[in-house]
Amino acid sequence: MATKLHSWFMNANVHSQADMRLFCFPYAGGGASIYRDWLQLLPKEIEVCPVQLPGRENRGLEAPMCSLPEIVQAVADEIGPLLNLPFALFGHSMGALLAYETARQLDRKYNKTPLHLFVSGHSAPHLPHSGRKLYSLSDQQLIHELRILRGTPEAILQNDELMVLLLPRLRADFQVCETYSFSPDKPIACPITALGGIEDHDVNMDNLAAWGELTQKETELQLLGGDHFFLHHEQERIVQLIKDRVRHANKKEYTWSGGQ
Repeated sequence: MATKLHSWFMNANVHSQADMRLFCFPYAGGGASIYRDWLQLLPKEIEVCPVQLPGRENRGLEAPMCSLPEIVQAVADEIGPLLNLPFALFGHSMGALLAYETARQLDRKYNKTPLHLFVSGHSAPHLPHSGRKLYSLSDQQLIHELRILRGTPEAILQNDELMVLLLPRLRADFQVCETYSFSPDKPIACPITALGGIEDHDVNMDNLAAWGELTQKETELQLLGGDHFFLHHEQERIVQLIKDRVRHANKKEYTWSGGQ
């Protein structure tokens, strides 16, 4: 079990002395390393556990998963021993979908609810989506779309060897998002903070506000500077916001020591 936990949840320690855990889900094509700085930015009382999906970084030899329900089921099956502490979920873009559906699955499977759900860079999942199928494009067409999205450095897009490794992962992740189908269920029982980029023209305030229809608790909207990938240059503000909201949510059982 220890090996499996380490592969799915980086930095996770079943016997942690932390007061809570923050599970962080990556955007399409991303790995757990996108949250590496958060381990230093958040205080030791919060154990940051980036989720490492198959097919990336230290799991690069594994086949990527192409189905959101398959990923969520696998995460839920492996996460059980780590639910011995209060926890929160964060996800950006595709990761927001994964975090939300994981929250619903943990309620069904374990009767466990996160202290807080942070969804970043993604419209509420019950809203109509564009129906575009990037995952079915040719390699050259997909690279063209990636250039438009501005999430992949040009040097990587022009590196044929790297793109041979990266494209299957990206194609699988786009398939995860583009074949997702929302299933109505009871609203989740935790607050939601929805974050967006001021220059992200695909995720506007109305799209973010609609997350409030999916929770029994309060919803907060935060707009930060930047486009769809504001996550990177606004990470210190995002981490501070997480610290503040989690401290409030867990104030009866969480002793705050100031952190970094």
